[in-house]
Amino acid sequence: MKKNLSYRDKLLELSRIYKISEIQNYIKRKKNLTTHQIEHILKKNNVPIPKDFNVSFFKRSISNPISKAGKEVSGFYTDTTDGVEKLFKKTRREASGLYDDTTGGVGSFFIRLWKNMGNMGIGILNTFPKLFSTVINFVSNIFIETFSSFYTTKVEETKTNKLVKGFGALVLIFAIGIIFFTLKENYDLNDKTKLVEIKKEKPKQIEKQKEVKKEPEKKPEKKVPEKLVKKPEPKKEKSPSQVTELILPNLNIKTETVLSLFEDVEYDLKTVRYQKKVKPIYFTQFPKDLDEIKDTKLKKETFIKIVLPLVVAENEKILDDKIKLKRIISKKMTSDKEKSWLRLKLREYKVKNSDIAELNKRMDIIPVSIALAQAAKESGWGTSRFALEGNAIFGQWTWTGQGIEPLNKGKNEGHKILRFPILRASVKAYKNNLNTHKGYSEFREKRNSLRKRNKFIKGLDLTDTLDRYAQTGKEYTDILEQIIKQNDLSDFETVQLTNSVVKKDIQL
Repeated sequence: MKKNLSYRDKLLELSRIYKISEIQNYIKRKKNLTTHQIEHILKKNNVPIPKDFNVSFFKRSISNPISKAGKEVSGFYTDTTDGVEKLFKKTRREASGLYDDTTGGVGSFFIRLWKNMGNMGIGILNTFPKLFSTVINFVSNIFIETFSSFYTTKVEETKTNKLVKGFGALVLIFAIGIIFFTLKENYDLNDKTKLVEIKKEKPKQIEKQKEVKKEPEKKPEKKVPEKLVKKPEPKKEKSPSQVTELILPNLNIKTETVLSLFEDVEYDLKTVRYQKKVKPIYFTQFPKDLDEIKDTKLKKETFIKIVLPLVVAENEKILDDKIKLKRIISKKMTSDKEKSWLRLKLREYKVKNSDIAELNKRMDIIPVSIALAQAAKESGWGTSRFALEGNAIFGQWTWTGQGIEPLNKGKNEGHKILRFPILRASVKAYKNNLNTHKGYSEFREKRNSLRKRNKFIKGLDLTDTLDRYAQTGKEYTDILEQIIKQNDLSDFETVQLTNSVVKKDIQL
């Protein structure tokens, strides 16, 4: 690993060394990963990351305890020698007095002998702690220098060059030997070289969501909301602003992690309102503990940050299709590929008799403010059971088994709330619902009228046409207007993804 790399680059280098395919796939798709995300993936694959491999760990856990033990042993020996020396001195004084009183010169001889033996013993004992301390310091320094070299890779450049050159020479000699041996064997035996074909495993395709079929709706006497399920057909073409998504179930992502990610990528709603740009951060599900945020403003901002890129991304895909439709119908002759694309869009938008004018009317954006307001209303700002268990942001109904059973459902109501594998699938189904179902034809007519008059399409101009989305009718549309105004959602109407191309006004 290179010496002067940043911490993030070191993580990416580790992913390359350990061949972590998940990170490499993200890099190939030019999808930016945060430092926390890279760390998470490396830890998941049991790869040691730099900040977990710290020299201070060895100094704290190995060298320091050894040094401390050495000092304690040294102190023990010092105290022991001091005690022994004091005992010898005391004994020597007593013996000196005793012998002086009795034997005189003989006593002095034995005292001097005893003193010399004591000094020699003390000297020998004093060498042990010094020797032990020296050995401990030597071993400690070896540990520190060794592990420091492993972590920082501080190897002298000249030695490294010699090592690399020597290794390269050995490899070259070995390769020449193998080639010579192979050629000689082939020449002697006249065998033909056999080529082994390496078969690449095909990547497993992500299982597509099963199409939900709607049973014939019975006409009740009362006015029934028309949150009917519209399962969009898959689109084959990709726009420049589209980022490939992976379905990542059961992430159990926490709000704290989400907020940390927003801080790392500098995702701020004030900046988005001012610059009209949002980063393509696509969450597959809401945090399970989003409702635990006590600050209502922070909870709403977190919800908007998660849903806004999804809504903007789907709108940009629709605008790309609308521009392509304008280009095709302006031609006198169309290719087979363009005709196939038109047939696909006619089926997607449920247009009969190949009515291009009707297709053009239905193929248009849903104002961002309306989408955010309805998502907030139907999902309880991302905290409802349907949103957390089934990624159902807009409360769309289904009469098949592929849904979540409402708790407070009437006896005569057989519907369920449609579940989705990821949040973006819910956004796509919601937009297809408003763009195709007959209950929202007034919404599409008014939107088309604004488009023809080159008027800006605002959410507040269209909320009154969505009274059939809920049983409460006019009361429901009033709530939508209130949510848009109180949270300044109109500021997001012209927001684009940061990696998208600026589109000109569409006039059809």
